[in-house]
Amino acid sequence: MKLLVPVKRVVDYNVKVRVKSDGSAVETAGVKMSMNPFDEIATEEAIRLKEKGVATEIIAISAGIAACQETIRTALAMGADRGILVETDVALEPLAVAKILKAIVEKEGIDLVILGKQAIDDDMNATGQMLAALLGWPQGTFASKIEIADGTATITREVDGGLETIALKLPAIVTADLRLNEPRYASLPNIMKARKKTIDTIKPADLGVDPAPRLTTIKVSEPPSRKAGIKVADVAALIDKLRNEAKVIS
Repeated sequence: MKLLVPVKRVVDYNVKVRVKSDGSAVETAGVKMSMNPFDEIATEEAIRLKEKGVATEIIAISAGIAACQETIRTALAMGADRGILVETDVALEPLAVAKILKAIVEKEGIDLVILGKQAIDDDMNATGQMLAALLGWPQGTFASKIEIADGTATITREVDGGLETIALKLPAIVTADLRLNEPRYASLPNIMKARKKTIDTIKPADLGVDPAPRLTTIKVSEPPSRKAGIKVADVAALIDKLRNEAKVIS
């Protein structure tokens, strides 16, 4: 069984995000970038499935500028077998990414796509669902547990009321939630080996995909600064402020 794991290059989650002075976008120049944390969880799960003998090959794919090769190398160092970079300098939206992934799935004969439920830069949470719709495949979103046997993927997923278990006939799409696993650290020997693994570079046009954006960003701004709290003398004073100033109770 062949697995496809999309990995996105994003601003590292430990970095304080800053907005460009002109308000056009988030500042990325000179900023530490890394693999989207949810995609890292998806990569770990794919590797575990291969270690169990369920999968035969793991392909890591990223779409974006040439620097996205670094993200793919991270996946290769963790244990993916080879990588594909769909190189473009166009700002990609979920639908364009889903179309790219669909083309790769059909070209490579993929049986299971595991990807992060969302990216921490745009929080779209849409690519997995769009890909499932384009392919006409079943999907298991927000997965906290994955079991595969006899051509079926049993997914435990997190819902508002707790947990839900569903069975998907393969091929299928699964999006990884935070509690699915704890990603491993790539060892130095594996980092060195990853340098020798293959990364194929192609263009969206090679896949018959037009990545042109359909959305226009009007303005990007930082959230307003949080006001300092105040102390009140007693419960009566608190209730008075909640009722008359904050107006959150009547």
